[in-house]
Amino acid sequence: MTPTKPSLDLLRALTDENVLRALMEHRLLTRAEIAVHTGISKPTIYEAVGRLEESGLVVDTGERTTGRGRVGSYYALAGHGRALVASITPHGVVAEAVDAYGTGHGRHTVPLDPAPGPDVAASALAHAAAAVAAEDAGALRVAVVSAADPVDRATGRLVHLPDAPFLVGELDPSEILAPQVTGPVLVDNDVNWAARAEYRRGVAQGVDDFFYLHLGEGLGGAVVSDGAVRRGHRGLVGETAHLTTVGPDGRAMPLTEVFAALGLRRPASTAIDTDAVREALSGDGARARRTLDALARAVGGVLAAAVSLADPQLIVVGGGWGLRPDVVTAIDEHFTRSPRPVPVVAATVDEPELAGARVRAVEELRSLIIRSAHPERS
Repeated sequence: MTPTKPSLDLLRALTDENVLRALMEHRLLTRAEIAVHTGISKPTIYEAVGRLEESGLVVDTGERTTGRGRVGSYYALAGHGRALVASITPHGVVAEAVDAYGTGHGRHTVPLDPAPGPDVAASALAHAAAAVAAEDAGALRVAVVSAADPVDRATGRLVHLPDAPFLVGELDPSEILAPQVTGPVLVDNDVNWAARAEYRRGVAQGVDDFFYLHLGEGLGGAVVSDGAVRRGHRGLVGETAHLTTVGPDGRAMPLTEVFAALGLRRPASTAIDTDAVREALSGDGARARRTLDALARAVGGVLAAAVSLADPQLIVVGGGWGLRPDVVTAIDEHFTRSPRPVPVVAATVDEPELAGARVRAVEELRSLIIRSAHPERS
């Protein structure tokens, strides 16, 4: 059977996509340079740039090449809006806009108390997004939100689990951001975004199977398998706080209760007192050694469960106090004695939840721009 040839419309759409992606990566190119970067013939590129210029997706910048030879015009993307990136944490809401090149614009922060409740958190998110929208000239076409609470995979709403330390409630970021964002709103847990950041640009680059453990005011994990974060049926994969492990006195207890037994939780809260953890681990006295050993054993029990179920190549530890070199070393030394040892390393990306969400926001914005070149194919 003779294979079906691709239609002219399909070939044009693919060429236009290649042109747009080249300009997204290099910002400013002549048509001849686009041909070199894409490997597509100059006549075909000239036609594609003409189509895209006519549709308002690319623009002749007015800049020209210099030197010998034919003068070339430099082309760039026309203004096509921004993506909103937002993070909801126990300390506040951070929001910024990013363009198709990944450049940030107009960052705003609204402080929060550790247990703000849904109304206060919703108001903070709306205020931060409105401030970004007012400051930046481009329309917000898509939003990516990181939340320090579990996120329902189907609805994008935050989920309130029993004993969750950051009490926001069942917040709906999509509804809150609707007045500011014209397109989709993507929401996920902060630990999942942090794991994606480490995979894309951190210590887990090139590692398709790893487990990310967050040790901060809250406890959480992310399973990365075959290069993708696994979210589960409801999006609640990695909620490690209630995994049973070994306590300070050798009794079995949930991981979160280990911190209660060590006196390392905030009063009237399940949140871990990070200042108390740092103080308890300071120095080289007997108490510091006992606390570090107890935490390493407890975390090691959780990691043993993660290794049994997910079979990772690497374990990445992040979070406020999880990044301490003594903590990472103690966990690694403890885990090397387990039946299935896996290397334990510290996370390396700054603001990992925002970094991970920012990468996804740029990808989504670029996809919207490319689809707008041929909306009939979307």
